[in-house]
Amino acid sequence: MNSILTRVRGSEGTISRFLGLGALLLAMGIAAEGAHAQQSGPQSPSPPPTQQGFEILATPYLWTPWVSVGVQPTRPDLPSPTATVGAGDVVKHLTWVPFMGTLEARSGSWGVFVDYLHAPLKAGINTPHVEFGAATGGLDMNEGTALFLYRAVSDPVQRLDLGVGVRAWGLDGDIAVTRALLPPVSVTHGASWADPILAIRYHRDLGDGFSASLYGDVGGFGAGAKIDWQAIASIDYAVTSQIDLHAGFRSLNFDRNDPKAEFNVHYYGPLIAATFHFGPY
Repeated sequence: MNSILTRVRGSEGTISRFLGLGALLLAMGIAAEGAHAQQSGPQSPSPPPTQQGFEILATPYLWTPWVSVGVQPTRPDLPSPTATVGAGDVVKHLTWVPFMGTLEARSGSWGVFVDYLHAPLKAGINTPHVEFGAATGGLDMNEGTALFLYRAVSDPVQRLDLGVGVRAWGLDGDIAVTRALLPPVSVTHGASWADPILAIRYHRDLGDGFSASLYGDVGGFGAGAKIDWQAIASIDYAVTSQIDLHAGFRSLNFDRNDPKAEFNVHYYGPLIAATFHFGPY
């Protein structure tokens, strides 16, 4: 258990360092822009870029997360274990190619954003303290986020979007708690719920085709989960005007009460992605 907690704390430190690096890069970009402005002398402000027509952005991505699960059963005689499943363990239990992708449609300052993740797992994943899935079954994870976006800030070097929407979760499979030499006790056979979400997204140009993006959302508020939150930081590179590449880190989390247990679940790990621009039409 101590080694598991050490890995969890270590992963949290990695996330903090990564987000700190993203913030440092953004600060460097702001400082460089200010120095350039001072050298060039006073200039009239550039008008915000106008977006003409309708644009679609499709982003397939590959995310290989660690999975950290804390289970606190309502029965006092059952243990409250915490376990971490490595990215390699998750990948080798896939029954089929997972689907991961986002789609965004924009017109002017308004946009609609959809993210969908499907990961089918075979025969569950076993750890020393928590079992995911039954012996002959599996665990399917489905997560989808839909947002309405408003572009509050738009100028030649930065963009800020505000969003409101919903995140739906679907976990199909058995999660059981191991009790020493006794048979495991099932605490859930799967669940599905939806959480309201508030989101913010910031993108800044760093020059020479590079840029940085930060995204965060929070929700739940007791409607489905007690809390449901996500954070993404990435460095982006524009290959052409129609293709962008991304490399970053994503953390997706929820804390939810079920009738038999409370679950505190964290998915976190590196991601790579490519965005394809269609339009404007």
